[in-house]
Amino acid sequence: MHTRFSILLGTTFAAAAVCLGFPRTFAAEKAAVDFTRDIRPILSNHCFSCHGPDEGARQAGLRLDQRDSALGESDSGTLAIVPGSPDVSELVSRIESPDDDVRMPPPSTQKPLSLAQQELLKRWIAEGAAYADHWAFVAPRRPKLPAVRATGWPRNAIDHLVLKQLEDAGLSPSAEVDRAGWLRRVTLDLTGLPPSPAELDAFLADPSHAAYETAVDRLLHSPRHAERMAMYWLDAARYADTNGYNNDEMRTMWPWRDWVIRAFEQGMPYDQFLTEQLAGDLLPGATLSQQVATGFNRNHVLTTEGGIIVEEYHVEYVADRVHTTGTVFLGLSLQCARCHDHKFDPVSQLEYYRFASLFGNTDGKLVGGIKLQMAEPLLKVPSRRQQAVLAQLVERRDEIAAQLEALAAAVDSDLARWEETLTPQQKSVQLTAAEVSQIAAGEELATLGDLLAVAEADRTAEQRERLQKYFLRQVDPRAIRLETERADIERQLAEIDKVVPKTMVMRERDPPRPTYFLKRGQYDQRGEQVEGGVPAVLCRDEPVTVSSRLELARWLTAPSHPLTARVAVNRSWAMLFGSGLVETAEDFGVQGTLPSHPQLLDWLATELVRRRWDQRAMLKLMVLSATYRQSSRMTRELLQRDPENRLLARAPRYRLPAETVRDNGLVISGLLCHRIGGPSVKPYQPAGLWEDVSVARRDKYVADEGEGLYRRSMYTFWKRTSPPPAMSAFDAPDRETCVVRRGRTNTPLQALVLLNDPTYVEAARKFAERVMMHASSDEERLAFAFKLALCRTPRPEEQTILLDFRRAARQQFNHDPAAAEKLLGVGQSPRDASLDTVDLAAWTTVTSMILNLDETITKQ
Repeated sequence: MHTRFSILLGTTFAAAAVCLGFPRTFAAEKAAVDFTRDIRPILSNHCFSCHGPDEGARQAGLRLDQRDSALGESDSGTLAIVPGSPDVSELVSRIESPDDDVRMPPPSTQKPLSLAQQELLKRWIAEGAAYADHWAFVAPRRPKLPAVRATGWPRNAIDHLVLKQLEDAGLSPSAEVDRAGWLRRVTLDLTGLPPSPAELDAFLADPSHAAYETAVDRLLHSPRHAERMAMYWLDAARYADTNGYNNDEMRTMWPWRDWVIRAFEQGMPYDQFLTEQLAGDLLPGATLSQQVATGFNRNHVLTTEGGIIVEEYHVEYVADRVHTTGTVFLGLSLQCARCHDHKFDPVSQLEYYRFASLFGNTDGKLVGGIKLQMAEPLLKVPSRRQQAVLAQLVERRDEIAAQLEALAAAVDSDLARWEETLTPQQKSVQLTAAEVSQIAAGEELATLGDLLAVAEADRTAEQRERLQKYFLRQVDPRAIRLETERADIERQLAEIDKVVPKTMVMRERDPPRPTYFLKRGQYDQRGEQVEGGVPAVLCRDEPVTVSSRLELARWLTAPSHPLTARVAVNRSWAMLFGSGLVETAEDFGVQGTLPSHPQLLDWLATELVRRRWDQRAMLKLMVLSATYRQSSRMTRELLQRDPENRLLARAPRYRLPAETVRDNGLVISGLLCHRIGGPSVKPYQPAGLWEDVSVARRDKYVADEGEGLYRRSMYTFWKRTSPPPAMSAFDAPDRETCVVRRGRTNTPLQALVLLNDPTYVEAARKFAERVMMHASSDEERLAFAFKLALCRTPRPEEQTILLDFRRAARQQFNHDPAAAEKLLGVGQSPRDASLDTVDLAAWTTVTSMILNLDETITKQ
């Protein structure tokens, strides 16, 4: 059982209902026991491992996840559950038994039931032992919007559904955040960057309600938004620039990353986004872009070690694709069914391998050298610039071909006039092999004169063609110029082809590779051959035939699918509110948490489908809601009643993601380079890290120079065995496997990074230069610094502390100018020589403090 349920079920039903976000009607004293909320969590955590879906592990012939089985006779002939009669139900007898050999769960499992849980089970049986389908396996149903008392608060449907649960719990929404605070929040959420002073001023200058929508539309159509959305998708797709495992060589998968950015930039609907990544290569007339999209399923780790068993790792790669697809699109832990039937969710091992067969029909031959290795199939992916150059060259080559054809069609008259002008000496020119022809069987022409000696009327078609070619290639200045230009174009095309990157994609084998049921998941323990398929529990309305990745994508994006839309909107909600409506975004199965707002989740899921899978439209709905506009201020009542903010009585407050923390510092300082896409870059990093994890210490990290140091963090080179340390300190994953829910910690190491990492020291210097150039007075400079970093003015006590600190720092640097020089020498960006060294160093310490403020690295 999830920890939350363990705690809540030991308390009153009222407390459980409040914390989980269920209406108060569920919490009424002695209200009917609800199977989904109260009973399934107990059975799942304490009973299903021995009495659940896994037939191989099932004990006593008793299956408790299905009512018919649970009410039937066990192997011993007893009835575990007798509806309405807990006193004669074997389940009750066993859970209350004082005998360790009889009591369930067995003491050896170390999962004892609390007295409250025992009482719940007894009441449930007494009330009829009603079962219910797991909520996530039933298609979403669009709820009617409930009536609320505070009718003036809701701005859209989201607010009605949130407010209803707040009112049922006896709570009220928080006050609205100030306009500047809202703009900073929404800009960070939608672009991963803070608003500029100009954007803040423009928003505050427009007092109309329409200003909010105008700001959101601007943000959603910004390239920065596309990068922000792609950033979280890289975690889900386990994107990296190296293969992982022992050798961890480099790979070229950034073209897929750039495809993701373009997809969000174009506002690609989610159903298309999903389809092209799972099966773009199988679409009719698949474009280069659609083929690149399938790199989603080639992002997994890849071993290049010698002596491996190829089939073993093929099985591992297919398993990774299954696990990733299950987690990212279905929100299910399909990997739990690889070695046996799933112990909690109704997914059999056979269904796992039927699903796996959809992802195994791809070659995997390794290609490349020591530094760069990938596995076929590969696809050449010219950049946009390369594509433009190639298109121009090919177009010109086609034009030349057409012009040469026109010259050839009209060559006879020019050829005749040329023949009349030739001297005997010119006719004696030796013909090249290309112009040599036969005048008679076995007799070769050696000179141009030999060919010209043949009367025009007597020349064979081949002889005429040879003569025409000679004239066009050797004599006609127009044709010679065109041929020279064409040869140069071919040379340019060949040179570009050498540097065009290749990336891994999906491509079906012909004939197909068979897939087998693997006993205990072992590659060499083959059972029966299997065909493609999907879990039956997700196809309750009618049987579904899925025999290819494209059919899988079509099934996933069917409007009636129970999971796809729910999982998608839950992930968007988590991006904006810090936690999904289903907190376990990676697991919507029986072991996952219940949705805090079930009706809201279903409304959002159906709305996504109704809006033709428009992700921008859904984000717009969320950020324009009154729920999103609330202040994040925590009160004592909320801390006591809803400490995790599951009821959404306030806006969330939490530390920004790792990439945003760094990008925030770069953009505030004015260092950020806004170039989009391209090969990954290498910003500052402590020396020696790559060598410590590299085979034979052959890989050495060399930081970039110039703009590579200041690109957005999502472009940072990602080595799986040594992820960027400044990112890892702020909880970025290693990208070995897919992650849809990052952890969030608070450690001293984070403060040390912000204070000492060259990126932040340099950013503090450039930030100081920016504020010093903005104004002459200390007060105006500090006000501008706060506006850049926090979108507000400093409070009097803050101004006093920081300006006193600046004066103390100036005195210290006056006594130790070498320390000032050392501080200002960090980083490659040039220093503004017009600014006094001591003053700049003093202000750098102040701006460093501002960059280190909790408020600066926090969304609130």
